[in-house]
Amino acid sequence: MIITETRTPWIANLGDVPATLDYFQGSMYEAVEKIAEKYPDYIAYDFMGRSTTYKKFVEQINLCARALKAIGIREGDKITICMPNCPQTVIMFYAVNLVGGIANMVHPLSSEKEIEFYLKESGSICALTLDQFYHKFEAIRQNVESLNNVIIASIKDELSKPIKVGYMLTEGRKIQKIPADAPIIRWKEFFQMGNRYRWKYKVKKEGKDAAVILYSGGTTGITKGILLSNLNFNALGQQIIATNPMFRPGDKMLAVMPMFHGFGLGVSIHSMLSQGGRCVLVPRFTPQSYAKLILKHKCNFIAGVPTLYEALLRVPTMDGADLSFLKGVFSGGDSLSIELKKRFDKFLFDHHAVIQVREGYGTTECVTASCLTPTHMAKEGSIGLPFPDTYYDIVKPGTQESLPYGEEGEICISGPTVMMEYVGHPEETAQTLQTHPDGRVWVHTGDLGYMDDDGFIYFKQRIKRMIITSGYNVYPSQLENILDAHDLVQMSCVIGVPDSLKMQKVKAFVMLKPGLKPCDEYRDILMAYCRKNIAKYAMPYEIEFRDQLPKTLVGKVAYRVLEEEEINKLNGEKKNEA
Repeated sequence: MIITETRTPWIANLGDVPATLDYFQGSMYEAVEKIAEKYPDYIAYDFMGRSTTYKKFVEQINLCARALKAIGIREGDKITICMPNCPQTVIMFYAVNLVGGIANMVHPLSSEKEIEFYLKESGSICALTLDQFYHKFEAIRQNVESLNNVIIASIKDELSKPIKVGYMLTEGRKIQKIPADAPIIRWKEFFQMGNRYRWKYKVKKEGKDAAVILYSGGTTGITKGILLSNLNFNALGQQIIATNPMFRPGDKMLAVMPMFHGFGLGVSIHSMLSQGGRCVLVPRFTPQSYAKLILKHKCNFIAGVPTLYEALLRVPTMDGADLSFLKGVFSGGDSLSIELKKRFDKFLFDHHAVIQVREGYGTTECVTASCLTPTHMAKEGSIGLPFPDTYYDIVKPGTQESLPYGEEGEICISGPTVMMEYVGHPEETAQTLQTHPDGRVWVHTGDLGYMDDDGFIYFKQRIKRMIITSGYNVYPSQLENILDAHDLVQMSCVIGVPDSLKMQKVKAFVMLKPGLKPCDEYRDILMAYCRKNIAKYAMPYEIEFRDQLPKTLVGKVAYRVLEEEEINKLNGEKKNEA
């Protein structure tokens, strides 16, 4: 094979950002341990009124690691973490890394069936979840042969006394009680096991070793586990700091993006904790609480999806607020419209911030962001320039043929954050990870875009069919499979409908079985069925019955026809309002 040279037009425009870095080749835990040795008294994380230093944090990780060994966890074992952003999540994540295990990160609002799938797909032998989600695990536990232990944590255990009282009077009262004889290990008991464990528990791991499984639809829209290495995350942490030279150890990041999401785990958590930052952990938020926390903690960095910034514009708490403490505002997870960026940049200016929103782009196959708008220059509509040691190319879809600057094609990415594989899906891995004529391994993203001759990247749309609602990926084919499995349903089609807040909301069209007449009772039955089998964020807001679904010439359901109908309907409603 003839090795060709990789195009790098962005190098000339990086400014103070280095084109290449020297990456730490140890484990994720070791990266945090090094920081704890350097800044032992700096705060690693804040949670609901409590602060924890790096020194204390590393002690907690080591105790948790000993507890994992006490229950029989061995090198290479998969441990599912089905939790919101709270101390137990962060401690367990790094403890799994320290004992040489692999952390399988799962959305806590997933349905029972989805949790069962994630446990089986990863082969997890242990799981950590909150008391309020215990009943989901109990319902499917007998179906997962590999699962030996379920560890149950509680938010209340990590709260200061005054806040704990308020929590127990409000949220705490809603949590169903767990039977006394339930086959679980409580978090406190689990930690006590760690105190009693005296054998070797640290496993030496390198950058190239597997560390984390995150979930995405890959190139076909079917959920798969993405296996990521220590280096993938450590490299990202160094890249984030390199592209944000204004960062200083001790700076605060409002960690509201969840840890089961590459954006949350990679940018808001590990990039901060591996570089001496301070994470303000937020387990659940509303725009109101988000605004309150920014102001209370005077956070230097915030990262979120466009819908979050859209919502912040309407929060009264922000009226007259001084945001001059902000050093970085990052938008990702979905396209930031030019209009929303203009409105939020004006909002920042009006509130004394000296920065603007910087849009990035990435995929879970590269952990998260791999490209970001630089601080010294920007182009309208662009998602920025590649990170150090990261390469972008635009190819003719279905090929490895590079296209000229300005021509639209499939976005491909190469660099130190590229995934190891899709777990248990070698064919899809081979389809997505391809070695190009330049000798590099490239991720074929399934997204369309183009690159200009300055190296700025522009995202246009997704090749693969996918709905993004509030920053979460929803795969219509999965929801259709669930609906089609119901006794009432002949056929279904799920689409995304434009929404001013969520960007898109999920709508389902259903053809009932022959002889069944549409009625509210059937709609209620199907909605209840969806609530049991579909994650809350992916729930259809509406089910519309149809006698027939539109078809293409080859007999496939023409979902684009339905999308166009909904857009025309929305446009008609807007005209009537006007």
